[in-house]
Amino acid sequence: MNILLYSPDNGVTRNFMPHLWMFLLKSLTPPGHEVFLIDGNAQPMTEDEMSQFVRDHDIRLVGISAMTRMAARAYKMADAIRAAGAKVVFGGPHVTEVPDEPLGRAEEPRHADAIALGEADYTWPQIVNDAATGSLKEIYRPVVGNGQEMKPTLVDYPQIPWDTIQLEQFNLVGKLPRLVRWLLKRKTKSWESLYVLPVESGRGCPYGCEFCTVTGYFGDVIRFRSNQSVIGELRRLKRRVKSERGTVGVFFVDDNFAINPKRTKSLLRDMIVEDAVVPWIAQISVNLLKDEELLDLMAASGARCIFIGLESVDADNLRRVQKSFNKPAAYKAALDGLARRGIYAITSFIFGMDGDSLSVYSALPAPFTSRTIGKTKALAGFFPLYDVVYAGKHHSGGSRSRST
Repeated sequence: MNILLYSPDNGVTRNFMPHLWMFLLKSLTPPGHEVFLIDGNAQPMTEDEMSQFVRDHDIRLVGISAMTRMAARAYKMADAIRAAGAKVVFGGPHVTEVPDEPLGRAEEPRHADAIALGEADYTWPQIVNDAATGSLKEIYRPVVGNGQEMKPTLVDYPQIPWDTIQLEQFNLVGKLPRLVRWLLKRKTKSWESLYVLPVESGRGCPYGCEFCTVTGYFGDVIRFRSNQSVIGELRRLKRRVKSERGTVGVFFVDDNFAINPKRTKSLLRDMIVEDAVVPWIAQISVNLLKDEELLDLMAASGARCIFIGLESVDADNLRRVQKSFNKPAAYKAALDGLARRGIYAITSFIFGMDGDSLSVYSALPAPFTSRTIGKTKALAGFFPLYDVVYAGKHHSGGSRSRST
């Protein structure tokens, strides 16, 4: 059976990195099936083009995962795929929150033949087998006999076949203007390809911030892969790009890469010792960035950029959204610690919290207002920005609901 795993774009932004789920499910697909991967950000397609692809490749099953910001686009593509004769299975955080929507039980028409709720590591092989035998069920849940949700331990993490997966659509060099590619080729032989690829070392987050779906979806118990499992994957990636005279960067997609500092330090030390150093990016909460030893190991193991959810400079706002472990007075020290080691910081703020007023911009320190807020209108295609910030109210068209 031919299978397509499709990650939709949202029609506005273009992600620079593919989502992990496609590669993970490909590696979990039972033998005897051919799996195609299409990322709508890297390889944009119209509904007609997608229908033609499904027919040309005799695709019988399509897996789609979407966050809320991608759902509208995902449903349009799913309709085109189903019209072309393939079965569609939806998964991911959006449909897990609103399972009736893709099945046509709410105000939406039906867009899916089946849905997979929660993490699909255990349910995906069953979905494939059921589709192949014509016995696809409507709803798949990763539960044990007593109805309790079953979470993958990550101890037996599958080996993603990075050495054989077709990655051309994700080659960032190929998306550069022709002149820039020509100049790169003249200057170096190490940039025939450039990939930023997702790797996870653990799942889950214990914090439970009000605005975030992570704890509800992945749970509050942290599960880690073994160091050797992660190291092996990084080394396979390095071998792959070396063979094609390319360069790779890794995004550790853990929801909080340093949530267990002792374990993170152990992994980073092993990366250094076992020749698994690569340029990497990760998400780390600001309260964990005061550990000088951790920062030194991050720099030595290849850290280039850290995404930090600062959210607000108002302690009351942070308390209201269950993120009081963020201490605004400590922001500067954490950012300075990264800067001293040549590590960039991408800081995230939420505007429109219940405690915000229209003076929220002026409450930010000058470095943030002059370098960040002054540029927000130019980034309107990337961030869900609105002209008016309403305090103390939830609006269906406001930034709170659209940023999930």
